[in-house]
Amino acid sequence: MSRKAAYVTLLTKASYLAGALVMHHCLVAVGSKYPLVIMATPGLPQAVRDVLDRRGIQIYDVPSLQPKEGAHALAAHDERFGDTWTKLRVFEMHEYERIVLLDSDMIVMRNMDELMDLELPHDWIAAAHACACNPRKLPHYPRDWIPENCAHTLMVHPTALTSPPVITESSPRPYTLLNSGTVVLNPSRKLFDAITDFLYTSPLVPTFSFPDQDLLSAFFRGKWKPLPWCYNALKTLRVIHKPMWRDEEIRCLHYILSDKPWLIPPGAGGDYEVVNQWWWDRFEKLREGMEPTDSEGWKLVTSNVVQL
Repeated sequence: MSRKAAYVTLLTKASYLAGALVMHHCLVAVGSKYPLVIMATPGLPQAVRDVLDRRGIQIYDVPSLQPKEGAHALAAHDERFGDTWTKLRVFEMHEYERIVLLDSDMIVMRNMDELMDLELPHDWIAAAHACACNPRKLPHYPRDWIPENCAHTLMVHPTALTSPPVITESSPRPYTLLNSGTVVLNPSRKLFDAITDFLYTSPLVPTFSFPDQDLLSAFFRGKWKPLPWCYNALKTLRVIHKPMWRDEEIRCLHYILSDKPWLIPPGAGGDYEVVNQWWWDRFEKLREGMEPTDSEGWKLVTSNVVQL
């Protein structure tokens, strides 16, 4: 490796341990040259830390990060996002030259180490667009989240793989919104300080529907490079944006929404049965390698997974 770089994910509770371990398994399986580093908050149980240690996964301790008290409130439907502000601490990991930040509800299906060498100005990030279709018509989502305004709506295969949506002055507002499941960045102390100052002082913070995601979209407006959808293949795109989607082109699949695959038994996934099975296939591979050598750790993993 010519530079110090890593994939990084945040883990704050045992309920996402299975997701993080499956992601680690995926990165190894696709032959990535770079390690997975777990950002862990103080509340992460010691038993979880012990499992990660036995798997050879580096833990990077960080304190939790939140806006000032009373500055932001989440809709009840989205309370699971309460911890995600802490993802922003990845920008202070300045001992790394390049980081690819991933959510722990993802699987890496093809090697994507090329993101470590993506040309990127030092104070820019790269990410894929959010999907602004709001197919479930959730009332607390922004009113301009409609298919006509979604950056993915005009995308088609194969050009979507090489020519992601272009943001112009006349683009609908949702074109300026990224999904923070995959973020390519160059950490620096100066950049982290600027981001935290924005978090604590910006009048926009109370308006954010999706904590770290909306903040990154606002802070880096005009300074984020769109990535093709395949680097953050939201599971819903397979249903909503069929002209663009191809299973075989996915680099990283993102299990957005609250129904994580480890909470849904095989056969009960509805529209997402196929993609959920991809996660279960990798979970089984993880079991084959982990259960014989760390039975106690495996018990902890399965205690946070739906019983089959």
